Amino acid sequence: MLRHGITRPVLLAIGVAAAVVTGACGDSGTDSGRLPAGPACVKSEADGRCLPLAPTGDRVDLDKPEFSHPTAVTNPLHPTSKVAQTLYGGRADGEPFRAEVTLLPGSKTITWNGERIDAVISQYVAYQDGRIAEVALDWYAQADDGSVWYLGEDVFNYEDGVVADKEGTWQAGKDGTAAMIMPAEPEVGDAYRPENIPGTVFEEVSVKAVDQTVPGPNGPVKGAITVEEIHQDSAREEKIFAPGYGEFSTGTGQGDLEAVTLAVPTDAVGGPVPAELTRISGAADRVFDTAGTGDWSGASAAAATAQRARDTFRSGDVPAALGDQLSDAVDAMNAAVTARDADDARQSALRAAQADLDLQLRHRPPADIDAARLALWARQLLVDTAAEDHGAVAGDVATLERIWDRVGHTADKDPASRVENRLRELRQAADDRDLTAVAESVPALRSAWSTLR
Repeated sequence: MLRHGITRPVLLAIGVAAAVVTGACGDSGTDSGRLPAGPACVKSEADGRCLPLAPTGDRVDLDKPEFSHPTAVTNPLHPTSKVAQTLYGGRADGEPFRAEVTLLPGSKTITWNGERIDAVISQYVAYQDGRIAEVALDWYAQADDGSVWYLGEDVFNYEDGVVADKEGTWQAGKDGTAAMIMPAEPEVGDAYRPENIPGTVFEEVSVKAVDQTVPGPNGPVKGAITVEEIHQDSAREEKIFAPGYGEFSTGTGQGDLEAVTLAVPTDAVGGPVPAELTRISGAADRVFDTAGTGDWSGASAAAATAQRARDTFRSGDVPAALGDQLSDAVDAMNAAVTARDADDARQSALRAAQADLDLQLRHRPPADIDAARLALWARQLLVDTAAEDHGAVAGDVATLERIWDRVGHTADKDPASRVENRLRELRQAADDRDLTAVAESVPALRSAWSTLR
């Protein structure tokens, strides 16, 4: 099951009936310095019973926040304005899961509680089994006391490459109240509601442990907390938040698990990209090209080069999850080349290139990596067009559009305009299910963004 953004719970199944809310509010909110507590009874979507919510006395999200500098979201356990990009990996619904969370430029002004609040914008893009599944724009603001507040989200749930619905979308001031996503200094027993519009979005969090040390991409991370969330369907899940990362993991190893694999600048190491990664990316490109033309001698030589470079690279200090991802992708690429399976060889070459770029993120700015991801997804688009997979093609174009949202602002006006024109052409062709037009547009798109940086 997918989440709406890094501060979201596991996504409730689309089409589930909205929760029935009964009972009086736990706090009338008549005190100008206090917020309403919300309903005393929120009925479960699973059995209609009241959810076992925390007593109002345990709630730490009822003091009315003040926002003097809301876009400086620097709370160590939710440092949204300090983390440029975070990668997540794991499994969801039994399938491989990946998410890219990126701080976007600018802010969104939201009016809530009689105040205009500038919120930072975080883009969440989730992939399930390698295909785009969910996009959300999340809006956060930090109060003067250091607590972080969630002001809403714009959600796009994808099916077969197209937006199926916007289930989970809400905005403070229009649909209901803003909600605390992270206290300034959480303590064991604290309770708060990161979403508090029962029937639309609802979750309540209880802090179970603080001052924990968890294994991070670059070694132990101190000062983490563990919380338990309860959702409208009565489901409970465990989450860990860690300094320098924010949401660190969701779930456990016994079931679905979505965990940080890398965050920058937290995990950045600086210096040039290791030569081994450059060799692997070049070898993956050659496998993609030579397998497509049936040049198996060239493909075998390139795959062997990738394996040797991988072995050398893994002998150094490498984040475990990303190192395993790279190893698996290179091994799959070599096996496909050995079997002379062109489709698998090209697809595994793209996976190897993606894993390589994830590791390059430790050394290069996110905008540079996203520009390279554009080229990668253009190749994926060629593969899916040749396979006449309309849903995959539509999803590829959507992925290109969302990556462009992250990187377009870094480009000069003229090359940016050329890329945007090519993306519009691709969108029209995909919407028309015209695979010939899609294939013809890809070279022009690749040429346009080759001049970006």
